[in-house]
Amino acid sequence: MTHLLEVQDLVVKFGLRSGDLTALNGINFTLNPGERMGLVGESGAGKSVAGFSIINLISRPGFIASGRVLFEGEEISAYPLEQMRGIRGNRISMIFQDPMMTLNPVLTIGTQMVETIQAHNQVSAAHAREIALEKLQKVYISSPGKRLGQYPHELSGGMRQRVVIAISLLTNPSLIIADEPTTALDVTIQAEVMALLLELCKHEHMGLILITHDLGVVSQVTEKIAVMYAGRIVEQGPTAGIVTNPRHPYTKGLIQALPQGGGGRGRLHQIPGMMPNLTSIPPGCAFHPRCEHAMDICQREAPPLFGDSENSGLVACHLYSQSR
Repeated sequence: MTHLLEVQDLVVKFGLRSGDLTALNGINFTLNPGERMGLVGESGAGKSVAGFSIINLISRPGFIASGRVLFEGEEISAYPLEQMRGIRGNRISMIFQDPMMTLNPVLTIGTQMVETIQAHNQVSAAHAREIALEKLQKVYISSPGKRLGQYPHELSGGMRQRVVIAISLLTNPSLIIADEPTTALDVTIQAEVMALLLELCKHEHMGLILITHDLGVVSQVTEKIAVMYAGRIVEQGPTAGIVTNPRHPYTKGLIQALPQGGGGRGRLHQIPGMMPNLTSIPPGCAFHPRCEHAMDICQREAPPLFGDSENSGLVACHLYSQSR
């Protein structure tokens, strides 16, 4: 079976006067049709850069230095800009953290949806409006006809994000990349939006890459997880396995930092230290200054990914090296 998406040894850099800064350092993962995956990590881990790189939407001075991105068997990372526009917003849709990054404040919702449909399909405005209404109904927006005539500022935050999700569905994409889609919403609306995304992906058999810092959200929505730290994937595998039996010390710290149920008042665990600045990544394993299990080798050598990608998963940690 051909993978829906395959990212191979992807390296992304940002050209600075002082030299190139490496934001992604050789990441690899695959996604099958209809599969849902979480890219997880703290701010600065490189997860959003990974998402933007897939659709070649990195702003200068960023650039793909090496590696490949294959979508439905096609090497889209080699596509020129015009050809990439036929993929982006069509076969691959992206949902941003802030709906107002997607929505034009001076155009009605209907105008924006109709223009999006007509940009990718040769249909009349009337037919495009029918499609827009259908998609608004699919994301459970009340009075969809009325919403088409409204402007973004007239809608609540949760309603705007539902509109953005509806827009992402207009071209019936095979893959949705959602970058922190619920961060700006309150907890109740967050749960509703994530439940909606899960339902749509299952019903439409769409692949999903969910980019977030919240392992709790990912555990409810995705089938597999890739944990990122300082531009590298440090652990990846089935969601259930990583959540119940994390192996990398960083992943363990993220899970221990999740609020526990039951009404207890115990203090939340906090990973000591900070994510390193990409201009000064420590030698060896980038996590070793924060790791209570760090050994001498951790300061000298960056560990490869050990393990079985299909079953137990992969972990980049010298604790799991067979040769030490």
